[in-house]
Amino acid sequence: MSAETTLHAPPRFSLFGRKPSEWLVGLPTITLLLLVLVIGTGEMLHGQLLRMGESMFGDKDNGVQYFMLRADPEKPACDPSLNVDAEVARQIAADQRSTGDALDDLFEASAIDPVARRHAVLVSLQQCQARHELYQKAITHLTPTVIAYRTLETSFFGLFQFGTENRPLILLLLMGVTIVATTLGYHHISLIAPRFPRDFKIQAWTMLAASSVSMWSAIRYYQISVASGVEVEDPHIHFAWMALFGSLTLVSAWQTVRPHRPNDAHHIGEGSWLNALKCVPLAGLMTLSSANYFFGANHPSGLAIYTNALMEFPNLPLQLALFIWCGMLFKQSRMVDVFMNLLRPWKLSPEALTFFVLLAAAIPTAYTGGSGAFVMAAGAIIYHEIRAVGGSSQYALGATAMSGSLGVVLSPSLLVIAIVAVNKEVTSDELFHWGLYVFFLTSALFFIASQLRREKHTIDIAPVSEALPATLRQIPTLLPYVAVVAVVSAFYATVLNSPLNEITAPIIMPVMMILIVVFDKLLQARGFGPQSTQLAFAMHREKGIESSIRVSTMETVEHLGGYLFLILLSQAAGGVIERSGIIHYAPDVFDSAWTAMAFMATALVVLGMFMEPLGAIFLVSGTLAPLAYKSGIDPVHFWMMVLVAFELGYLMPPVALNQLLARQAVGDALIEASDEEAAHQRSFYRRYERWILPCAVMTVGLILVSFGPLAIREFPELQGWLKGWIMPTLH
Repeated sequence: MSAETTLHAPPRFSLFGRKPSEWLVGLPTITLLLLVLVIGTGEMLHGQLLRMGESMFGDKDNGVQYFMLRADPEKPACDPSLNVDAEVARQIAADQRSTGDALDDLFEASAIDPVARRHAVLVSLQQCQARHELYQKAITHLTPTVIAYRTLETSFFGLFQFGTENRPLILLLLMGVTIVATTLGYHHISLIAPRFPRDFKIQAWTMLAASSVSMWSAIRYYQISVASGVEVEDPHIHFAWMALFGSLTLVSAWQTVRPHRPNDAHHIGEGSWLNALKCVPLAGLMTLSSANYFFGANHPSGLAIYTNALMEFPNLPLQLALFIWCGMLFKQSRMVDVFMNLLRPWKLSPEALTFFVLLAAAIPTAYTGGSGAFVMAAGAIIYHEIRAVGGSSQYALGATAMSGSLGVVLSPSLLVIAIVAVNKEVTSDELFHWGLYVFFLTSALFFIASQLRREKHTIDIAPVSEALPATLRQIPTLLPYVAVVAVVSAFYATVLNSPLNEITAPIIMPVMMILIVVFDKLLQARGFGPQSTQLAFAMHREKGIESSIRVSTMETVEHLGGYLFLILLSQAAGGVIERSGIIHYAPDVFDSAWTAMAFMATALVVLGMFMEPLGAIFLVSGTLAPLAYKSGIDPVHFWMMVLVAFELGYLMPPVALNQLLARQAVGDALIEASDEEAAHQRSFYRRYERWILPCAVMTVGLILVSFGPLAIREFPELQGWLKGWIMPTLH
């Protein structure tokens, strides 16, 4: 993004050495992110406190359990010393007095059995005495220690309950802060970043129109809900939507009235209106096109209804926010330097080194929640590392754009969790199991493609006798980071009974990264570990702990606001596709699984070109997925193909979301310099390598993932050879 934009402009004034944007944007953002962390950790801790309370204060011999002590026991109202004979006589006399009642006369009178009545009173008395006995036991066990412990435990329960009930509101507050900040800074995702005065005008006008129609839709949604006669559920959510879009409207109106002008506008000129259209935010374009459909169908509330559908799964975007924050914290540490120092002694070619970097990147990709999130988080790191070892700029950009595509099928990928959340036909274990094979396949394809591009087809590496000792000497610098990861993982696994997996990763990983940054800065201050000034400059690392976390949070805001807005409006775009009936042009069922797979793969690549992954998953789950199942495609096979097809779509024009995010991470200046450098290449491939390489790899991968299992099922000899290894068990 442009360095001239609002969030990056030099501050006119500061408060306690901090810019206004850091107080008004960074502080609320880190507060909300920490609140999500505290709520998530509190949930884990509360479950453990309940178990500890039972083991510490429960008394199985006397029938007292901890849950009975979580509140002051209430004394039973019944009489434990009741006179049985007197009670029986009282009840019989009462029944006799009631004889002659007009209503009772409609039924045949029954004789009163004193023996049965006495038995019933005895049973009731025994139950009353048991309740009193249990009450006395609870009172005896209710010691000051128990009271202190339950106060602590119920406090965490209150925190957990607050988080559970208010997650949608927390998400809306986070979206409000980050999206408004993104709008102020002109950081929305677009085909190119705004550079000229007309670019900024176009973006402001688009956001003004988009936020205005969104606000009107939110108002109409609330009005229709009130007019329905049914009590509106969570009215504060409706008001929060109105406040969000109202704030965006005011900000965009201010930017329209007072358009931003770069400092060098008198040198670069005004720019062209045609080129300025490339600066239209993708989310704004989705908003206007969706509003055009819904308003044209006399359904103005439709836009708000579909965007509000995101509130049904508030955990997913909140987890995405935490993962992006992890990535920004990761940039502030020297973990990449340490890892690269292990590889540098081998003097690998740029292609071989890139392959190992992408293999290593697959792990944080899985933990970052998606390919786009990882490209935003670590794209600059990967680009500069490949360039540092001699890779061409086009090759480095292609690898950067593809860096998040390999690990998206690995555990604990947020996309897989989203698929499982809305599809009962598959489980996370199945998808992660077969995702490992897809990862091996796409990794091998990238290695082959990268080796084919080499001009020198020889294996030139440093002798093992030289490289291995040099690598071993770098291992001590890696140990502190390994220790932090191990300690944090062990704490959550043993103390909180929450091992690191796809469910707990969004909570554990940010805590882990914060501690890594703290230890990294402490070690750096003492001169321990690599001192890479080149990378520190390239990635704008800070030297202090507080400044590193603060800068990481501000970078999170820049990336998160545009990405959340894109997710939000992808829901509306999905609603347009769903309501337009486009899916009905496809047959109800395909006669051949091969034909169905070809149709599905093509449709999903096209969908991936224009939609953000989370919104696309919700759309596919309700439209294409049932058609695929009916056409004989195994659910696990289908969703593996979906993930690969989406990744291909994110790399392909006209939108190429991951390429746009790579541009955002690396910077427009380097992109433009790379294109100018490549323009002098004679080879067509070399000129457009950053587009061709990732698209070619993922296209071949999609073909193999789509039709390989079908071929194995079609030909028994292949099935016998690869049974139980490649092809999923068909349901």
